[in-house]
Amino acid sequence: MEQWPRDGMPANPRTWLISTGRFKAIDALRRRARFDTSLAELAGQLEREASDAVGQGDGDIEDDRLRLIFTCCHPQLPPDARAALTLREVCGLTTEAIARAFLTTPPTLAQRIVRAKAKIRDAHIPYQVPSREELPKRLDTVLQVIYLVFNEGYAASSGESLTRPDLSGEAIRLGRLLVALLPEPEAIGLLALMLLHESRRPARTSPDGDLILLEDQERSRWNREQIEEGTALAARALSSRRYGLYTLQAAIAAVHAAAPTVAATDWGQIVGLYDMLAQVAPSPVVEISRAAAVAMRDGPAAGLALIDAILARGDLAGYHLAHSARAELCRRLGRTAEARAAYQQALDLAQQEPERRFLERRIANLPD
Repeated sequence: MEQWPRDGMPANPRTWLISTGRFKAIDALRRRARFDTSLAELAGQLEREASDAVGQGDGDIEDDRLRLIFTCCHPQLPPDARAALTLREVCGLTTEAIARAFLTTPPTLAQRIVRAKAKIRDAHIPYQVPSREELPKRLDTVLQVIYLVFNEGYAASSGESLTRPDLSGEAIRLGRLLVALLPEPEAIGLLALMLLHESRRPARTSPDGDLILLEDQERSRWNREQIEEGTALAARALSSRRYGLYTLQAAIAAVHAAAPTVAATDWGQIVGLYDMLAQVAPSPVVEISRAAAVAMRDGPAAGLALIDAILARGDLAGYHLAHSARAELCRRLGRTAEARAAYQQALDLAQQEPERRFLERRIANLPD
């Protein structure tokens, strides 16, 4: 308000504002340092950061939240710890939500965050924005963080609502910024995956907020613009031949989006994509999803055999969707008692009210 009317607007107003604010803070800290010498070190740190900000070019991270995510995803921290810390401190997800995403307990997840903070303190890991050359080293964790934020928005881990559009929308916004900054195949694949999943959101709940399964959704309500954009991005990522976890999931979502009905879906192609996904990123959750696709291709008995083998290992004993998937296949096979028991296990584990209501209806509708 004082300088711009007199000298004109600077070439980079945002950087000017950040630098000026920091230098003002430095001046205040220096005055207070006479009374508290410990603040001198902090003032020096702010001064160094301000100098870095002045030298930022057009290729640097322009978004504050994306900058913080890259800053927290420091390679000296274990991958799960850096992702958990960033989700908690930058993205604002609860410990319980993050723990469910990592298929662990809240106390275990909380300890992981505590250890990460201790490592930052003890190893004197600097809290500073990485240079452009350092960004690719942190990309995998940044992708994981954005994806988990999207997942919490697409299917909330608990509460009254199935979705949180604020979170899924923010994740897509960050995904677009990330592709503009680092147009790597997996960044493109993640954006494609989020758009394709988000395209279904209007059809995933009833007017009363109840869950509607994929097979029962009114596909005319799917967002065609998001499907077209997501499909094009998935094809672009696949064409690179350097695809991984997110691109393969986007390819699966694109097959679903292209089918007019569940019956017309190319389940053979989906199973094949899950086979590739299991090689790139093996996990019991991927195995459960593949088993569900096998059930659609080869019949419920084939899928149930796979799910039973996964649950027998104990990997997903606390994962309600595994028990729900088993219950659905038992129901289709007429194994009512097993279906009721599996639905009840899923209900005991579910934290989200729309899912709980869905499971309660399934139990109530089973024949005696």
